[in-house]
Amino acid sequence: MNVDLHCHTNVSDGTLSPAELIRLAAERNINMLSITDHDSIQAYETARPSNADLRLIPGIEFSSYWNKFGVHIVGLNLDLSSAAIQQGVAQQSQAREDRGEKIAEKLRRLGFDDCLAGAKSFTSGGQVGRPHFAQHLVAIGAVSSIQQAFKKYLGAGKAGDIKEQWADLSQVVDWIRGAGGVAVLAHPTKYKMTRSKINQLIEDFTAVGGEAIEVISGLQIPSVTKDMARLCNSHGLLASCGSDFHSVQQPWAALGMVAPLPDSCTPVWQRWS
Repeated sequence: MNVDLHCHTNVSDGTLSPAELIRLAAERNINMLSITDHDSIQAYETARPSNADLRLIPGIEFSSYWNKFGVHIVGLNLDLSSAAIQQGVAQQSQAREDRGEKIAEKLRRLGFDDCLAGAKSFTSGGQVGRPHFAQHLVAIGAVSSIQQAFKKYLGAGKAGDIKEQWADLSQVVDWIRGAGGVAVLAHPTKYKMTRSKINQLIEDFTAVGGEAIEVISGLQIPSVTKDMARLCNSHGLLASCGSDFHSVQQPWAALGMVAPLPDSCTPVWQRWS
């Protein structure tokens, strides 16, 4: 079974519309897909499976904050009409708007005016995020690439790295569980944490009701997958997997090109299969 439980559309910081992403999923013979846009479920207003072989699992990726680190929590198999998820989306959407204003002000002090409006011009009407600010900085010639924009202005520890406004782990997990979903710690290997901090994060995540971690995130070497499987099993968690797809221009995060979970893991989709 081809499963991809983490991907993005242009509702957040992806490049494809929900309909285009669904078509690509069908082309790649994906059996189970979750669109997990950042702090938004808007994609599900138009996303419809194009054939009976594709099962769409309602999802979201919430931004959160833990011990001065920004972390991401995926919610899977959600009741999108629930009061809990509606509250979470509303609160995070306001936080994202406030964050955009703060980033724009930081960039203004560095000599770049009207960055919020510029960033919003790249959003297709959806949520604004740092990649949109990066696109704007490239467009005005402030940097030569999106990578350079993050390296100089938007990445960890830089002016645009603002994360304190996000809801904490407990609140995010409560929203997901309140919507009948499963809370998944996204891409644990992508946080710049020591091993002991990752373990503490997982312990705290589990203590507030988190139930799974992403054992596989995009294209990763087998040794990393084995390590993540051991970490997942040692904490008694379910295992998830996803490409973290944003664009067809990023082969390391290709939609549907996700390796199978190790046999030692219990797949998260057993919760709803």
